Amino acid sequence: MTNYQLILASTSPYRQQILEKLAVPFTCMKPDCDESPMAGESPIALVKRLAESKARSCVNDNPALIIGSDQVCVIDGEIIGKPHTRDKAIEQLSRQSGQSIQFFTGLAVYNNQTNIVDVTVDTFTVHFRSLTLKQIENYVDKEEPYFCAGSFKSEGLGIALFEKLEGKDPNTLIGLPLIELIDMLQAQGFDVL
Repeated sequence: MTNYQLILASTSPYRQQILEKLAVPFTCMKPDCDESPMAGESPIALVKRLAESKARSCVNDNPALIIGSDQVCVIDGEIIGKPHTRDKAIEQLSRQSGQSIQFFTGLAVYNNQTNIVDVTVDTFTVHFRSLTLKQIENYVDKEEPYFCAGSFKSEGLGIALFEKLEGKDPNTLIGLPLIELIDMLQAQGFDVL
């Protein structure tokens, strides 16, 4: 059996922290792909394409299983990106207040020896509390979630924004579905246990 190196095609500290939970050695590489949605592309098609593209973009000479992941937040059928600014974060959270929002997280595992790639999408639903503008501003000022899809960090104070979370794996909401990943790695002969 081939001894595979594990590579995370991401520079996200959040995804790195999630993968560290598996207590297996891995390295990180910066993926090289255009993340712009294509005309008429659905959220699910977008995250699948980007997860695979990220994994395939991290070229390595050694036998490797390369993990790519991408996530979008969808409000009323519209893909919402990272806010990048305080005003945009407040706007996004105001729009989400009292609503149920879906997150789609694409996950790909690319075997650079066999050229086989396995791609899946995990869906997670977040039910937001009805929030006042003051609560939203206080949250944004405390946690500064400017580089998080949906303008919150569920692993931190963001949990105070929610009434209920629905999904198979809480790690999905942060950006890396570990339950799916473990199955995908195992299918490639890489057992984390």
